[in-house]
Amino acid sequence: MATDTMKPGQAQQGSGGPAVLRRVLLDNGALSALVLLLAAMSLLSGDFLTTDNLLNVGVQAAVTAILAFGVTFVIVSAGIDLSVGSVAALSATVLAWSATSQGLPVWLAVILALATGLACGLVSGALISFGKLPPFIATLAMLSVGRGLSLVISQGSPIPFPDSVSHLGDTIGGWLPVPVIIMVVMGLITAGILARTYVGRTMYAIGGNEEAARLSGIRVNRQKLAIYALSGAFAAVAGIVLASRLSSAQPQAAVGYELDAIAAVVIGGASLSGGVGKASGTLIGALILAVLRNGLNLLEVSAFWQQVVIGVVIALAVLLDTVRRRAGSRPGAPGGAAGGAGGTGGRLTPAQIGKYAVAAVVVVAVVVGASVWRSDSSGSGGKIKVALSVSTLNNPFFVQLKQGAQAEAKAQGISLSVTDAQNDASQQANQIQNFTSQNVKTIIINPVDSDASGPSVRAANKAGIPVLAADRTVNKADIATLVASDNIAGGKLAAKTLAEQLGGKGRILILQGTAGTSASRERGQGFAEGLKSYPGIQVVAKQPADFDRTKGLDVTTNLLQAHSGINGIFAENDEMALGAVKALGSKAGKSVKVVGFDGTPDGLKAVQNGTLAATVAQQPKELGKMAVQNAIRVAKGQKVDQMVKVPVKVVAAK
Repeated sequence: MATDTMKPGQAQQGSGGPAVLRRVLLDNGALSALVLLLAAMSLLSGDFLTTDNLLNVGVQAAVTAILAFGVTFVIVSAGIDLSVGSVAALSATVLAWSATSQGLPVWLAVILALATGLACGLVSGALISFGKLPPFIATLAMLSVGRGLSLVISQGSPIPFPDSVSHLGDTIGGWLPVPVIIMVVMGLITAGILARTYVGRTMYAIGGNEEAARLSGIRVNRQKLAIYALSGAFAAVAGIVLASRLSSAQPQAAVGYELDAIAAVVIGGASLSGGVGKASGTLIGALILAVLRNGLNLLEVSAFWQQVVIGVVIALAVLLDTVRRRAGSRPGAPGGAAGGAGGTGGRLTPAQIGKYAVAAVVVVAVVVGASVWRSDSSGSGGKIKVALSVSTLNNPFFVQLKQGAQAEAKAQGISLSVTDAQNDASQQANQIQNFTSQNVKTIIINPVDSDASGPSVRAANKAGIPVLAADRTVNKADIATLVASDNIAGGKLAAKTLAEQLGGKGRILILQGTAGTSASRERGQGFAEGLKSYPGIQVVAKQPADFDRTKGLDVTTNLLQAHSGINGIFAENDEMALGAVKALGSKAGKSVKVVGFDGTPDGLKAVQNGTLAATVAQQPKELGKMAVQNAIRVAKGQKVDQMVKVPVKVVAAK
C-alpha cells in the first residue's frame, strides 16, 4: 500500500488558520503595516473604528488609489509618471468647461475629459518611446503643460461641476460612497489588465529586462504608448472623482498627488526598477496613506508632525517588505523564495527576528509618541470641543488667525482642534469629514475655496454639526455665521491708498495671489474697482506670485526688467509685497511705492521702516478670537449674527 511522505516543515506551514495568517502577514510587508496601523489607531482613538469613519477612510483613499492604479502600469514597466496630478486637474477642468461654458451634453463632456487624459498619456509615451526622452523629463514637462492648460482654460478660477456628474461624489442608499465603488472597479480593471491581458504581460517583461523583451519580439515602443495612455486615462477618472467630491473643477487641484500615487505603489510592494507590482498591493499602499492621515487628524497631531510620521511609516512599510524579500531569496534557504518565512520550518531566523524587532520597536515608538502627544495636547475631558480647519499654516496671516483662536479657546476653557489643509481643497474636505466623525460641537472653516468647501460642509450640516466660516465664506451650504473682513472693500482701500501715495498718476504692477483662491479674486476685484476713480493710474502688468515671498521677489524682478518707469506696486498680501521690496532694493519706499495686504508683523515692521508704503491690516488674531467666541455661542444654542465683520484699517508709513 502506497504511503504519502511529508517533507520537514510541511505540516507546520499548512496547519491551521493562525499559521496561514502569519505567513500572509510575513509575506506581505505592506499588509502587515496596514494591520498594525488599524490596530494602533483603534486603540488610540475611540472615533476611528466606526462605520462612518472607515467609510471616510475609503473615500479619502479613492483618488490616490485610482491615480496609483494607473501609475502601477508605468512603474511595473520600469518607468515613472510625474504628470498624473496635473492631468487629473486638466481632465476635470475640460469636463466642467465643456459642459458649462460650451453647453455640450454631459455624456460628451465626460468622454472629452477621458480623451484628454488619454491624449496626455499618449504624448508622454511618444516623447519617451520615439523622442527618447527619459520618463522623468517627459512626464515632468507634461506636469507643467497640464497644469498650465488647466489654468488657461479656467482663467485661474474654479468652474462649477455639472450636477449629474457631481453625484459621483455622493453616496448610494445614504451610506455607501460612490468614490469607493469606483476605486474598487478601477482596482479590478487594473488587476485584470496586469494578469489577464497581453499588454499586462508585456509590462512585466519590459520592466524585468527591456532589451530581452525587445529581442523576444515585443514591440516595446508601441507598448509604452499603451502603458502611458492607460496612466493618463486613470488620471482622468481620478480627476473626475475628485472634482465630483468638491462640486467644482479646481485648476490647482491634485497638486503633489503624483508623489502620493508613487508612494502608494512602492509601499504596496512594487519595485521602482520594474518587473514587480500588483493592484492589491497598490490598494493597500493607498489605504495606508489614508489611514495615517485620517488617524493623525483624529489624534489632533500637528499637520507638520504628520508629515514626519507619514514619512517614517512609509519607510517602515518598504523596509518590512524589503526584509521579507531578502529573507525569501537568501542563498541556502530551504524552499527559496517560495518558502519565505516558512523556509526554516515556519520559523524566523535570529537575523530576521532582529530586523522585525527593530521595525516593531519603531512602530511602537510612533504609536506611543502619538498617544503621549494626544494626552498632552487634547485632554478635552468634558469641555466643549471646537474644530478649526485652516487653509494653510505656511502663511503668517493664517498662523496669526490660529494663534488668536487658540488664545481665546484657552481663555474660555474649551478644547480646540486645529488642522492645516495646506491649500488643498480635497484635503480640507477630508478634515471636515474627520471632524464630523468625531462629533465635535462646532466646526470653524477657513476655506481653501468657497465652492469646493460646500459638499463637506453640507455633510456636517446633515450630521447636525453647525459650521462657521472664517475670512472666506462657503457657497451652497448653511453656515451659522461668517466672521471676516471684507476683501473687496480692502482691495478698494488699497487702490485709494496707492493712488494717493502716487498723487493720482503713475505706472503700477500688480502681484496676484494663488490663482483660483477667493482671497485673490476678491482683493483683485476690489482693487480694480477702486482704480476706476483714478484714470491717471495705469496697470502695466499683473502676474501671480502665489502669496509667496520668494515668488514675489522673482516675479517683481522679471516684471521690472520688462517694464520701465514703474512707480507703484500692489501685492495681494504682505508676503509678496516684502518680496517686491527686496527686488526694488533702495527704490522701495522712495521712487517706487509698494502697498501690501494683511498687516502681518513683518509687513507692519516694513511700514515702520518706510520700505513698505502701506498695508491693509485685517487683524487676523482678532478674527480668530471672534470666530471662537461665536463658535462657543453656537455650541450653547445662542443666536449669532449672520455676518460678523472684523474692522480693517490702513497702516501707512509716516
